[in-house]
Amino acid sequence: MRDERMESGPDVGARIRYFRERRGMSREVLGGLVGRSGRWVKAVERGEIGQPKLPLLLSVAEALKVRDIAELVGGRPMPADMFRGPGHPALPAVREALNAVAVPPGEPPALGALKARLDAAWRARHAAPDHRTVLGALLPELVRDARLAAHAYEGDERRRALAVLAGVYNLAQFFLAYQPSADLLWRVVERSLMAAEEADDPRAFAGAVWLAAQAHRDAADFDAAEAVNREALERLAPRMADADTELLALWGALHHEVAYTAARSGRRGTAWRWWEKADGVARRLPPGHYDPMTSFSRVVMGAHAVTVAVETRQGGEALRQAARTASAEIPSQPRRGRHLIEVARAWRLGGDKAAALASLKDAYVAAPETIRFNGYARRMAQDLAGERGALQRDARELADRIGVLV
Repeated sequence: MRDERMESGPDVGARIRYFRERRGMSREVLGGLVGRSGRWVKAVERGEIGQPKLPLLLSVAEALKVRDIAELVGGRPMPADMFRGPGHPALPAVREALNAVAVPPGEPPALGALKARLDAAWRARHAAPDHRTVLGALLPELVRDARLAAHAYEGDERRRALAVLAGVYNLAQFFLAYQPSADLLWRVVERSLMAAEEADDPRAFAGAVWLAAQAHRDAADFDAAEAVNREALERLAPRMADADTELLALWGALHHEVAYTAARSGRRGTAWRWWEKADGVARRLPPGHYDPMTSFSRVVMGAHAVTVAVETRQGGEALRQAARTASAEIPSQPRRGRHLIEVARAWRLGGDKAAALASLKDAYVAAPETIRFNGYARRMAQDLAGERGALQRDARELADRIGVLV
């Protein structure tokens, strides 16, 4: 429902300030979320600079959780989704499976076979440029069978089934990311944590917390993201003396999540200290190990360095890391696509629009569905398509391919 107090009257700056203060967000945090400074937010709120262009307004609306752009600019309703494209065609079927209340009838699947199906789904996700389409086809049946197993088995077998169920919910979160389904995402986050707790499995617990921290961070609740992350690290610490490779990789991934949350909230020193800790864990892994859920590995630490530099607005460092890792051999199509989007952000931060566009085009080749549903990529494509000059035609072509209105 639109806020009647904001239907008319206040200018854009006053509206932004109203929604920012209602969320209890500082100017520095809002600025960091949209790639600007707290001083820039202050200038906008005071009307000292003009109304931000649409791509930046979309970023502000996303950060403030305002779904109707008209809430910020006035006028007729303009749902933000009309600028971001529709949800994936498989979303209704996935939603139906996740929302089901009754446990499906039938004989429960063998746990070994169910775990093998989950592992195969992770492999299929990494191998596919259209990974949401692949997951959308697999998830409804996986969700039903995993729920049935968790309900039917008892004792140790039930705990194993719950660990698999937590893993299925984790897989679902990768499908739901960047989809117009925040309510469903949070439901899955909570179910994954509950299943992992009941399973009493440190790997299931670490994976569930890793994704819960991301959900809190994406909602701009940085304090909650860091709190659940650090609590998990404390809880897992006693188990690390005899941890296997899988748990060690999840341990490293949790360290990086602290770094990423600190970067998003503008704490540069903290971000790099935790990145170094995560990098130290990565160096303890076998050279070729690649975690199927978190992508944590030696090679992905370079990709993480690009993101930390971009989020902390270190233009020179971002460019250095981008140049060093743009061709990194990441053994996952969607993760490579995501990395190339981060490389594009680095070039954009450094003012090299041609390099930014080239990286976005590479991201499209690597993983079309990743770029199509990524907010950063969509905003950069829209922004570059509005530029005059030689880049405009290529940028407009890319924007058209990923469904961005220009």
